[in-house]
Amino acid sequence: MKPCNRNIIKTLDLVEKMLLLADKGDEKREDDGCGILYGVLRDSAFKIKNLAKAEKEAHAKKGSWED
Repeated sequence: MKPCNRNIIKTLDLVEKMLLLADKGDEKREDDGCGILYGVLRDSAFKIKNLAKAEKEAHAKKGSWED
């Protein structure tokens, strides 16, 4: 697998960890500041996920993505 494709996969894995952390953090938060922090983390994860998926699709359309 090409390094650029491997990095997209690593990015998607990281996004899943970010979403899990946001959920766990939200469950255990004690104040509104933490709620804001985990909300930003979750929002950022979804934005990064969408960008990574779009890049994966672009690589697939170019024929440079192999599973």
